[in-house]
Amino acid sequence: MSHVDEVRAADELAGLGRADAVASLFRSQHRRLVGLAALLVDDRAVAEDVVQDAFVGLYRRWRHLRDPNAAVAYLNRAVVNGGRDRLRGGQRAATRRLMMVPRAETLESAEQGAIEHDEADRLWRALTRLPTRQRQVLVLRYYLDQSEAEIAETLQVSPGSIKRHASRGIDALARSMEAGS
Repeated sequence: MSHVDEVRAADELAGLGRADAVASLFRSQHRRLVGLAALLVDDRAVAEDVVQDAFVGLYRRWRHLRDPNAAVAYLNRAVVNGGRDRLRGGQRAATRRLMMVPRAETLESAEQGAIEHDEADRLWRALTRLPTRQRQVLVLRYYLDQSEAEIAETLQVSPGSIKRHASRGIDALARSMEAGS
């Protein structure tokens, strides 16, 4: 969602009641947030639970939001924190599976599709082996396209920490991909 779209959406939310505003956010953000959570917790069902909890929390705290612009940031932070809590609680999936593989409109051949799927699967496995903070930083940066400042705010850490975790995470992914794991 572009900044212009976010401002327009926030303006629309400002005129809605709590139930309508949260329902509107659910329609516009749910799929993206489930994708974010799935990248963080390795399990679609747990990801959906994390997102559901984030929306329940937003609904309960709606009156405390001073600015509707803060709703999407609140949801992002709630999903990241909820995912981290679930990982700490040992609710990771027992098996690894590929959650999100972008699909091209047309594939050149079955072999090309198999190669692309294999590379995406290798990248997914490498991502799931990263330490939690490195994984969070890379997912927020490359999946949500957040800036370092936005990631620092979401994770409530310093921008320098974000740079360090991003650098280490990218290096680890590169080594893993080069090794062919």
